[in-house]
Amino acid sequence: MLDSYQSLVTLRRKIFKEVAKLGYEGGDYKRVDEIPYLLFKGQPTYRDSIFLERAIAGERIRLALGLSRRSPDEHAPISKGIEEAAIDEKYYEPPLINIIDFACNACPTESYHVTDVCEGCLANPCANVCPKNAIRIHNGKSHIDQDLCIKCGRCKDVCPYNAIVHRERPCAKACGVGAIESDENGKAKINYDKCVSCGQCLVNCPFGAIADKSQIFQVIQAIKSGTPVYALLAPAFMGQFGPKVNLKTISSAVKQLGFQDAVEVSIGADLCTIEEAHDFLDNVPSKLKFMGTSCCPSWSIMVKKEFPDYKENISMSLTPMVLTARLVKKQHPESKIVFIGPCASKKLEASRKSVRSDVDFVLTFEELMGMFEAKEIDFNKLDQQELKNETSADGRGFAVAGGVAQAVVNAIKTIAPEREVKTASAQGLANCKKMISDATKGKYDGYLLEGMACPFGCVSGAGTIASPTKGKAMVGASQKEATIKSSVDSKYKNELPKLD
Repeated sequence: MLDSYQSLVTLRRKIFKEVAKLGYEGGDYKRVDEIPYLLFKGQPTYRDSIFLERAIAGERIRLALGLSRRSPDEHAPISKGIEEAAIDEKYYEPPLINIIDFACNACPTESYHVTDVCEGCLANPCANVCPKNAIRIHNGKSHIDQDLCIKCGRCKDVCPYNAIVHRERPCAKACGVGAIESDENGKAKINYDKCVSCGQCLVNCPFGAIADKSQIFQVIQAIKSGTPVYALLAPAFMGQFGPKVNLKTISSAVKQLGFQDAVEVSIGADLCTIEEAHDFLDNVPSKLKFMGTSCCPSWSIMVKKEFPDYKENISMSLTPMVLTARLVKKQHPESKIVFIGPCASKKLEASRKSVRSDVDFVLTFEELMGMFEAKEIDFNKLDQQELKNETSADGRGFAVAGGVAQAVVNAIKTIAPEREVKTASAQGLANCKKMISDATKGKYDGYLLEGMACPFGCVSGAGTIASPTKGKAMVGASQKEATIKSSVDSKYKNELPKLD
C-alpha cells in the first residue's frame, strides 16, 4: 500500500523526522509536547478535527520515542517518561505493534453485501448456490441475511453482474495469522498470543491507527555518546532512498548521520546460506522430513507458535542480521550495531536474550529516512565511497521472494553436486501457513521450504519506502554488480566456526 497511502507515509515520516531532530538537537526534551502543534496548524489536514489529529500524532510520537501509549483516560503530557528513554541503549517495553484506539475507524468485519448493481435476474444464481438459504429476493433485488451467511463467497462468484461485494477490515485482511480481533466497541485489537509482528497490519490500515515502536531516539543517543556505531544494511536497502543512494554512496550518507560506517548484511546472508546448506544436507531426510529457512523471524515464529511439533524443522542457522553483527563486533568489540532493514519483527528478534549482545538497535528504512531528513542530508552531494565488504549475488538475493532458497540450492550444488534439492516457497503468512500445513501432511517430504511473511519478500516489508517492484529491480541490479556469484565463495566463510 506504499504507493496508494501516501498521506499516511508522509505523516509517519514527519514524525520520525521530528523525533530524530529532537534527539540530535538535545536540550530540554520536554519540548516534544509542542510537536503536534508544529505538525498541525489551523485547519485539520487528514481528519475532521485538528484536536483529534494532534492527539493521534501525540501517541505516534510516543511510540516513535520507544515509549508506551498513554491510556485515553490518563492525564499526562507526551513527554511523560522521556528522560528514562533518552539513553544510548535499547529501550523497549512490549508490545511492539500498537493500535491507537481513538484513531481506529471500527471498520466492519468480514461480510458479503449486495450492491445497487443487482439486476434482480430471473435465474437468481446467488440464492441457488447459497448453502444456508441466506439470500432472499425482496422488491426484485437480492438481500443477504447476515445472521445466516457463513461467508463462503459462492454468491459473489456466480453473480453475472458482479453485484455482490466482499468487505473485509483491511488490517485483518493483511494479517495472515488471524491476530486482528474486535474489542467491545467494534474497534480493532491485536491478539498478541497470535501476533508475529510482521507489521503488515500497520501499513494496510487506511486510517493510520496502527504503529510500531521505534528506536530512533536511542540510536541517536548512542551516536552522540562517541561510541563507534555501525549501520548494518539489509539486502533490501537498494532503491529505498532513491537513485542517488546506492552501493557507492550509502556509506557517505550514513556517516553524515554520525555512524562510523556502513556494512552490507549480505555478507551475513552468505554465511547463513552456507550454514543452511550444511544443515539441510546433514538433516534432510535422515532426521527431518523437510527443512524451513530461518531468516524471516515472523515466518519462523509463526511455525513455532502454530506448529510447535515442527519447530525443529526450521533451520538452526543464525540469521544474516546476527551473523553480520557478530562479525563486525569481532572486528570492533567496543562498537554498537544498528541493523537497518525493511522489517518490524527484526526489532523483536534483536531483543532475544541470545541476540541482544550482538545487535544493539534496529531501525527500518522509513525510520532511517526520518534521520536523513532531520539532518537535511542532500543526496545529490554524497561522496563516492565504495563499500569495503565483498558479498555475493546470491547473498543480495535474500531480499526477494525465492532468493533464499535459490542461494541455498546453489551452495548445495557446489558442496554436494550429486544432491538434488527440491524447493517450495510462500509469500505472505497465510500462504506460509498453508505451505507448512501441507508439509506436515507429507506433501513436501525432502524439500527446502522458504517462508517470507511479506508479499514479494523483504522488498515489501512494513518499513520499506520504495514500491516492491522498484525494490526488486534495484536488488537485481545490485546482484549484477556483485564481485562473486555464489555464497560459498565468500571470503568470510572461514569465520563461521569462530562466530558460534
